[in-house]
Amino acid sequence: MSDGAAKPPGALQHVKVLDLSRVLAGPWAAQTLGDLGAEVIKVERPGTGDDTRAWGPPYVTDPAGQPTGESAYYMCTNRNKQSVTVDFTRPEGQQIVRQLAAQCDVLIENFKTGGLAQYGLDYPSLSALNPRLVYCSVTGFGQDGPYAQRAGYDFLIQGMGGLMSVTGQPDGAPGGGPMKVGVALTDILTGLYASTAILAALQAREHTGRGQHIDLALLDVGVACLANQGMNYLYGDQVPQRMGNAHPNTVPYQDFPTADGHMILAIGNDGQFARFCQAIGQSDWAQDPRFTRNAARLANRDELVARIRAVTVSRSTRDWITLLEQHAVPCGPINTVRDVFEDPQVRHRGLQISMPHPQAGAVPLVASPIRLSDTPVTYRHTPPQLGQHTDEVLTRVLGLSPAQLQTYKDNGVLG
Repeated sequence: MSDGAAKPPGALQHVKVLDLSRVLAGPWAAQTLGDLGAEVIKVERPGTGDDTRAWGPPYVTDPAGQPTGESAYYMCTNRNKQSVTVDFTRPEGQQIVRQLAAQCDVLIENFKTGGLAQYGLDYPSLSALNPRLVYCSVTGFGQDGPYAQRAGYDFLIQGMGGLMSVTGQPDGAPGGGPMKVGVALTDILTGLYASTAILAALQAREHTGRGQHIDLALLDVGVACLANQGMNYLYGDQVPQRMGNAHPNTVPYQDFPTADGHMILAIGNDGQFARFCQAIGQSDWAQDPRFTRNAARLANRDELVARIRAVTVSRSTRDWITLLEQHAVPCGPINTVRDVFEDPQVRHRGLQISMPHPQAGAVPLVASPIRLSDTPVTYRHTPPQLGQHTDEVLTRVLGLSPAQLQTYKDNGVLG
């Protein structure tokens, strides 16, 4: 059942997803599919549910200020899902999950490699029941290799995958040393790769009639997303180093001090640099052979950055941005999260939404960034309370009677 008024059909309205994942990477993929219209059934442990429900404070609170059981963390990645509580460590629960999988197009799980085989919920077992099933496994290190049995966490992968070696201030600088990104970026990127892979497998199924197994590893994604830094190493044979907010391949492309804080310059070509020099009253810099071309600016980075810093401290951030935007020079402020949600462009794009909640009345959420003209993202389900849809889903999808549901609950199979 949907929350709120009727919505236009989504691009994936014909797709049914069984989400056995928890925490972030798998749930992020499932939420993306749900936003695009898929029906997502989130299977959780009775009594506790997804680990992130308890990852607070802050929590969603009712009008009296009492926690409802959902943390802000949980709310970020479980929209457009229905929660069904099933104990699939028990044979009866395994059978329920198998029956659900037999009717679904996609299954997402992020248990340790081989962890679901003991319950008969691995890909070989479920594909035998449903050959059209697209089965996506998300693990730290993949289904094979010397690390396959290790647990993988985003922070660990940011270190092992090289991201922390290029993030943070250089050794010897104030605050120098490796630094993780401020959100679990490897998890999120893995979730996005997972949703892309799932869509590709569904498209392939249209031609082959068969589903397939998707093997996604956080480490693989972390290495793939080194992007230019990885290629700088492979082509330049030099190990990239931490550079703070500076860019290894273009200058000036970093933060600079202003009279009241900092701003970002993101100059990506020689023409932008020439316009920047004109705007700040230093046109001669653009004619100086040490700075005219990007390769020369890279070679003379320290001197150029020092010159720019001496100029940018003379005005406020707002004044600089107003001036530089008039000259089409890419620049911007360094916003706090509060600033982000108050930004006029963010407001215009509707990136903060509100959805009804059975206990809190209404809750704020961050919108999907996907914009589709004919099959837009829809917001049908608030992140569900634990077991909120158990009876409804199992009655509608599996045809269980009230008496059967109650028997399962009495036996502890259902929450």
